[in-house]
Amino acid sequence: MQRWPVLLFLAWVCFLFFAGIGLFTSGFLLTRIELASRSSCSDPLLPPPWERQNLPTGSCWAPQRFPKAVLVIIDALRFEFARFNPTKATPLPYENKLSFLHHLVTSQPRHARLYRFRADPPTATMQRIKGLTTGSLPTFIDVGSNFATYAIQEDNLLAQLAQNGRRVVFMGDDTWEGLFPKNFFRSYFFPSFNVKDLHTVDDGILQHLYPTVDSGEWDVLIAHFLGVDHCGHKHGPDHPEMAKKLTQMNEMLRSLVDHLGNDTLLLVAGDHGMTETGDHGGDSEKEVNAALFVYSKTPLFGTGPPEKPEAVPQVNLVPTVALLLGVPIPYSNIGEVMAELFSGDGDAVSAALQQLSVYHINAKQVDRFLHSYSLVAQDLPAEQLQHLQELFSSAVEEHIRLLAQVQGATLVPPELESRLGTLIGRFQLYLREARAVCTQSWARFRPLRMMGGCTLIAASCLLCYMASELAAALDSFYRSCLLYPLLWGVVVAVLLGLAHVFTQEGLDLLLVSSWAAAASQVGFFWHWWGQYPKRARSVGSQPPLASIGLRQRLRAWLGLAFPMGILLFRCGAMFSDSFVVAEARVAPFLLASLVTLLVGKLHWDGRLTVPEGPKQQFLGFSSYRREIWYLLCFVATLLVCVRLSGFFHQCREEIPHCRPSLFLSPLASLRNTRAKNLFYLLCVALLAGLAYAVRSWLRHYGNLNSSDPLVLFVRWGFPLVVLCIACYWAVASSAEDSLGKLQELVQVAVVAFPWAVYGLASVGLLLLLCNPMTVFAKDTRESAGSIVTPSLGVPSSEVDFLHVIPQIYRRMQESQKSRLERGSYKATVAAYGLGSVYSAALVIALTLLGFLLMLLHSERLSLAFLLLFLEAFMLLHIHTRARGLAGDAVGCPLLLLWPFVCEIPSSQKRKPKKEPQEELQEVEEHMMEMRLRESPEKFSNALLQLGLKYLFVLGMQLLACVCAAMILRRHLMVWKVFAPKFLFESLGFVVSSICLLLGISLVMRVDCAVSTWFSQLQLSRGGQTSCWASVGSGRSLLQELKMQES
Repeated sequence: MQRWPVLLFLAWVCFLFFAGIGLFTSGFLLTRIELASRSSCSDPLLPPPWERQNLPTGSCWAPQRFPKAVLVIIDALRFEFARFNPTKATPLPYENKLSFLHHLVTSQPRHARLYRFRADPPTATMQRIKGLTTGSLPTFIDVGSNFATYAIQEDNLLAQLAQNGRRVVFMGDDTWEGLFPKNFFRSYFFPSFNVKDLHTVDDGILQHLYPTVDSGEWDVLIAHFLGVDHCGHKHGPDHPEMAKKLTQMNEMLRSLVDHLGNDTLLLVAGDHGMTETGDHGGDSEKEVNAALFVYSKTPLFGTGPPEKPEAVPQVNLVPTVALLLGVPIPYSNIGEVMAELFSGDGDAVSAALQQLSVYHINAKQVDRFLHSYSLVAQDLPAEQLQHLQELFSSAVEEHIRLLAQVQGATLVPPELESRLGTLIGRFQLYLREARAVCTQSWARFRPLRMMGGCTLIAASCLLCYMASELAAALDSFYRSCLLYPLLWGVVVAVLLGLAHVFTQEGLDLLLVSSWAAAASQVGFFWHWWGQYPKRARSVGSQPPLASIGLRQRLRAWLGLAFPMGILLFRCGAMFSDSFVVAEARVAPFLLASLVTLLVGKLHWDGRLTVPEGPKQQFLGFSSYRREIWYLLCFVATLLVCVRLSGFFHQCREEIPHCRPSLFLSPLASLRNTRAKNLFYLLCVALLAGLAYAVRSWLRHYGNLNSSDPLVLFVRWGFPLVVLCIACYWAVASSAEDSLGKLQELVQVAVVAFPWAVYGLASVGLLLLLCNPMTVFAKDTRESAGSIVTPSLGVPSSEVDFLHVIPQIYRRMQESQKSRLERGSYKATVAAYGLGSVYSAALVIALTLLGFLLMLLHSERLSLAFLLLFLEAFMLLHIHTRARGLAGDAVGCPLLLLWPFVCEIPSSQKRKPKKEPQEELQEVEEHMMEMRLRESPEKFSNALLQLGLKYLFVLGMQLLACVCAAMILRRHLMVWKVFAPKFLFESLGFVVSSICLLLGISLVMRVDCAVSTWFSQLQLSRGGQTSCWASVGSGRSLLQELKMQES
């Protein structure tokens, strides 16, 4: 069997797809350029009133209003959590819990105010921290780095505070440590990744918060609480635990205000909201709607709060806090200052003049950023920049004229107030339009890269289809279709690298990889075209197509047209936003329809019935094969599973009147203790049922008879993994107040059990790679002798009986055979599990993967994973039965192996009585997966064709999503539907292709182990001809095999 060429060819094809995905992504999902420039106090941005006078000590650009500030970030503080509605008699668990905020707003209206704090999507924590500190907008693709944070190099608020000598103290989420290294005067970081832990971070903050505030050794204090966010992830917002956590935050704020001085500004903010299931990351209204509360013991506002809370973008907080603390606004800020915080205690005219001054500074800073960015990026449209420049210049000129008239006392107060209000509106218009232009411009595309990526993916799909047809036709396939194209690609990559060296330009690895992929594709098609005359001559020597009947030709064309038509229909549907939205309901319906159609096609072709005899013709009915009843049972089970899978659905924002499935939420979100216990028992029973079913299948085919480490792991490791997962579910779903003194032990268990599962799974995979053989061989050359057990004594355990019973059966069979053959065979080797050795390794690997997936998801999703395994099992058996009846092609690694595992007789008719020796040979006809070793070249070609067809189907779906995103990039729903669909399909293709390579690698590893096993057995027998027994569960599959030299 050619192992490495197959794997190398598939890896090369995957690289071609990856290069196309990367090139298209670089042109479709652009990231804005981060400028290295930083603001400083010496920048000439002072407005006219202050440019001719010295600012107070410690002030930059504007007079410092507060020397100290406390920023309390309550992660996932949705606006509804902070709002207080006294008219509600029975509030929900998350409502009316922050009553202290309402008390401050109503008792001190000029000191406190509550805002709607609008977050820009994506609403992941790291992106929101960037927005809260830089005043800029994270791009769409940055969400992928939420769990691999990196330091912010762009100018930000914390860097400005440190640059101007302010002492910044931080406590809370350790995400800040990676974003702002060496920017804190003192810090107390706590781990944030364990979303099941509600108290570690919050309790750590509370331990240091009040002593730090009282010490006075700080200028800015930041406390990032995570309990509310983790409670949402674990229980959801509508849960008593959320009420307890919000009540704790309310008491924290009450105590914190008592410790604050009169010169301190308090800001309480949520970085994002959360959905009804406690999730976030998207752009739904509940995810972007956070809360912002501002308070000071000195008056902040000139008037009372409005009737409805004002909505403020999160980026507006950066210029506001910077000017209030007397530090420069970060260079890349595009936020608008919250001018009402600069009103002061004077009259309306003086308050408006103060607001105009800070608006003037803010507008100058934004204008400087736009000018600098347009010089290096070319992203901002020139006409819109010109329009913004006109708005800015006219507003600044009007401000200067107005100040001159104020100094000359030529305006009366009513006219002055009117002109001041108009000018404030013009500055606001400029700042808001500038932000809108930036938001639109950072979504600009690179059409050439998008076209190049689309072309690479399309050519890769065509290559997969052509290579799958050529694999078995050409003798020199790997040399002409793999080696030469690889050389073309390497040569082009080397030439591009040398060109970059001589030109001394930056090396773009993505472009080099894309050009190398394109060159290797050209090489493949060039050599394919060179082989075309040979193929034409070989085809010409065969009977012409005209000699084939018209019906046969139509059937052959329809056999290819129907599956291709289904695939093209699905790909074409990717251009419909309504189909993408409803795909979760359409895809299961399509699957069920195709399976039902398969049964109808088999019946229509007459492959489900046996030929009618005279009696059946007289009675008027046909006799169906026995396999049809098994097939119908499998189809019915599959349809039931597909129907049940509809209970596990998540609602998209575009689907009105949709309620998400209750099974998506964790067990901890259930209030009813009895329901929680019943669901827990059901989940554990299904988890144990999966392990039991896998072990029963392996035992049925004789793969659990040996004492090898892998077999022992399946026997004892699988139950241990199930136990660890069940224990983890138990401690993770328990209520916090029900643990009592076991709280510390439970916190250790929440971490220890997952690590135990990871360790056991790693051990299982390592054993699978080291020795994937699950075969027990027994040499029965001696006709006489004692029965051997593992303990060399009287059988006393189940393990011993697993060895004894087959030996007794084998001795009886050998005795009968020796009578029949009269010594024609000298020796026999019984091999238990040899007929399913390939599938057994794949099933074990998939089961370990299933355990990991169940651990990483909520408990009740184990039901969905069990349905997934059951559906896969049914599809494999349907494929086997349909293949045995109709000869259909294969589609994935297990589909190649499964028909050999479930080998069925070609006919179930009663045959005439034969001689005993002929009956023995008839019993011995099934070799299961060992048939694959009769023709290693065909086995290799089948694996290659199988992988290429699988990549072709996935690649066609990916190509459709790429074309839809490219063609509909100006569609209203592009960032809502088509861009997320493209990202999902791209990530799914990468994961699926890697899993395909790993699966085929595992099959090849097993094949290598089988070859080694045969070689060792041949050496031990001295090259004698033997009779082999591939023994399953109670069945003997005997076939005379010659010992092969390979």
